[in-house]
Amino acid sequence: VNLVESGGGLVQAGNSSRLSCAASGTIGSINTMAYYRQAPGKQRELVAVVDSRGGGSTKYADSVKGRFTITFDHAKNTVYLQMNSLKPEDTAVYYCRLEGATLAGTYDFWGRGTQVTVSS
Repeated sequence: VNLVESGGGLVQAGNSSRLSCAASGTIGSINTMAYYRQAPGKQRELVAVVDSRGGGSTKYADSVKGRFTITFDHAKNTVYLQMNSLKPEDTAVYYCRLEGATLAGTYDFWGRGTQVTVSS
């Protein structure tokens, strides 16, 4: 499995940015894809998750509800995180996570992370 993350960088508070994470390789079936983030000195936390099965349900951290939107493109095996109204407290390394299944069983795989820095 290979996860290619893109997006991020430096953005001013109040502006928007979009992250993407494309999965390739021996994926099997994708169950969920998610973004986590980790700020300096803090634990990694779930930002948003999308279930790629069925109706594509989503779940968000309270801190990003109404500002972030996660979507999944089945054709591209790619998850997107649209981040609007960014705040300095959104500054963190954002990690993509894939949970999937093959004939061998279920697995999860993490991307290397991409830095998002929001300046005030």
